[in-house]
Amino acid sequence: MKKFFSVSLIIWIIFLSAGLRAQHHDDRVYFWPEDSLVKEKLAWWQNLKFGLLMHWGPYSQWGVVESWSICPEDEDWCARKGPFAHDYFEYRKAYESLPSTFNPVRFNPQRWAEAAAKAGMKYMVFTTKHHDGFCMFDTKLTDYRITGPDCAFSGNPAANITRGIFDAFRNKGMGIGAYFSKPDWHCPDYWDPYFPPVDRNVNYSREKYPEKWERYKDFTRGQIRELLTDYGRVDILWLDGGWVKKCADTVFPDGKRLVNQDIDMPAIAAMARKLQPGILVVDRAVEGPDQNYLTPEQRVPEQLLDFPWETCMTMGNSWSYVPGDHYKSSAELIRLLCRIVARGGNFLLNIGPGPDGEWAPEAYQRLEEIGRWMEVNGEGIYACKPAAPYEKEGFVYTQKNGFIYAIYLTDQDVFPEILKVELPDGYPGKPLLMGSSLKVKADISKKGEVFIPLTPELKSLLKSSPALVFRFAGKR
Repeated sequence: MKKFFSVSLIIWIIFLSAGLRAQHHDDRVYFWPEDSLVKEKLAWWQNLKFGLLMHWGPYSQWGVVESWSICPEDEDWCARKGPFAHDYFEYRKAYESLPSTFNPVRFNPQRWAEAAAKAGMKYMVFTTKHHDGFCMFDTKLTDYRITGPDCAFSGNPAANITRGIFDAFRNKGMGIGAYFSKPDWHCPDYWDPYFPPVDRNVNYSREKYPEKWERYKDFTRGQIRELLTDYGRVDILWLDGGWVKKCADTVFPDGKRLVNQDIDMPAIAAMARKLQPGILVVDRAVEGPDQNYLTPEQRVPEQLLDFPWETCMTMGNSWSYVPGDHYKSSAELIRLLCRIVARGGNFLLNIGPGPDGEWAPEAYQRLEEIGRWMEVNGEGIYACKPAAPYEKEGFVYTQKNGFIYAIYLTDQDVFPEILKVELPDGYPGKPLLMGSSLKVKADISKKGEVFIPLTPELKSLLKSSPALVFRFAGKR
């Protein structure tokens, strides 16, 4: 019994630690919205399927994980590097001076928007402010911003980076999402300079200093108001920092803390919808009515989920720019997209721009290759819903407008001699291979099973494509 308790406790601590770091949350808890405009926007968003996320800020000059290296938590994944690594206060001082040398003169959001659109992406989410508090927009509430007097890029005509990005992607007909961090480690009303920070949480007692917390709530609402007032149509308010929430103060056995940081999300959501009716509010990793869709991070749920969700995942290994980062292949990314859509989700793929304002060449290459596949097969992705049997024998299934799309993922070590497709009643079983004039032979059983022999021509296509899409039409 003692051994069982010890093992259970260890597992619980590991799970909690991972959850605090990576924003994991219960994939089974969802609150459907009641606002009709939000329902309409949510249905629109679910049809888009494929979007772009960008993490960018002065930290790209050091090639380190965004923001987290100034958080005094002893974690390998956000270890400090460089000449100041062994002195936290010197390191933080140097980190917060990074805007003075941040001068991304190659910033060209039109090129990014063009590449994303050609890849088949339909919406974009950009880090207007990450946890370090540096604002990539022209806020009037702090000088710690891209247009601030101490930023090297502030005199550039394109200095208001958020405006440039939002306008460029909106001009391509894409949905616009504003990533905004609820915690702000630069704001003195979150990390009071009188007290040294001990972890990611607010570093003073809210009960003892309630006026500080009220100022911080006003500051947060004020910056969100700026973003939703001065930057045109915004479709998604994507709020990160799930530990900033209303909860009971808790200290766990491994020393990690949950601290009650009630930022009044109902008021934020109400303000957002007054300024931008129908806007989707995504209070990440906080179960409740202000999380209009769920956002599993760096993972794909193992099964079909019957409510709105989105996998956010890096194209490389890191959210922010790292020199020489290893990028996933376009084939892997395409197959991830197919699996996600077949399980009912959207795919938000992250690219971290470099300090000069450019993407790595690999990012453009991957998007170009994805775009070529989507141009042929996007019909089986956009606006599609999962279809039974969902995933089986190498296939994932989607459906739309009376068609079933059986998508064969070609990441198998050995291909079978015959592909087996299962169709519901009412589908005659005559497949059309998307993007090909090849007439696909098929044998149909009485159970509605379709057997497709792998001819030499079909086998050649399997070897040259990350996924083949077979379309089946229902009886008219």
